[in-house]
Amino acid sequence: MARRQSTAVVYEFVRFGIKQGWACLFGGIAVALMIATWRYYPATAPLARYDFLFLCMIAVQIVLLGTRLETLDEAKVIVIYHVVGTVMEIFKTSVGSWIYPEPSFFRIAGVPLFTGFMYSCIGSYLCRVWRLFDFRFERHPPRWALVALSIAIYVNFFAHHYMPDLRIVLFAAAALLFSRTTIYFKVWGDYRSMPLLLGLALVTLFIWFAENIGTLTKTWLYPSQQHGWAMVSPAKFGSWFLLLIISYTLVSLINKPRVRIEPRRASPVMPELKAV
Repeated sequence: MARRQSTAVVYEFVRFGIKQGWACLFGGIAVALMIATWRYYPATAPLARYDFLFLCMIAVQIVLLGTRLETLDEAKVIVIYHVVGTVMEIFKTSVGSWIYPEPSFFRIAGVPLFTGFMYSCIGSYLCRVWRLFDFRFERHPPRWALVALSIAIYVNFFAHHYMPDLRIVLFAAAALLFSRTTIYFKVWGDYRSMPLLLGLALVTLFIWFAENIGTLTKTWLYPSQQHGWAMVSPAKFGSWFLLLIISYTLVSLINKPRVRIEPRRASPVMPELKAV
């Protein structure tokens, strides 16, 4: 359709960015709210900033469902990940891993309830990007193995405070499971591909960027940031990578990974598809 190859490349690049931005809708709104409330929310307002964020995120979720930008099945995954994240937040703040420095009414054991939506943003992104880019896979890991790995990851986030940290073992297990997996995604007319591990790493990088924005806006703080902001430790990249695998596993349970099968030579149609 584009007469010049360079025009097609530019168009596909722009289309890729727009689709990614659309997939990040929930997360983008959350980040925008953190920045806006940090700069402009009145300190004397009767409603605490954290509570305002909580009510805003509930409203956004309702709108996404009401406009069918998210399906009920996707919402179930988001809610599950929200609960998983909130439970971990309660534990992690109790052992001093990070703090929420501002007061709030909607909270459990010192954890503002809006924080679960930070995890929901990741689940929402994966659900939407899966659908928008029409994901297909080669040599996708069996989902039972992903479930087992995700359970081990989640348990380790609690257990490493009392016993040796098995994070290196979990990284190795993730590399073993995903090392041969290729993801195919449709930006325009053709499917593009990349190693799934690379895709997960890139998503993790942007989550780490968002976490830096979260701490810069004092939405939450690590102990090293209480006397002045500093960039979040790159070591957190590994933590978010492991948490992303949990979210990816949950999404894969409702979106059965489809295998891309090369079409027969005599057939000009798109590749046949089947679910694993």
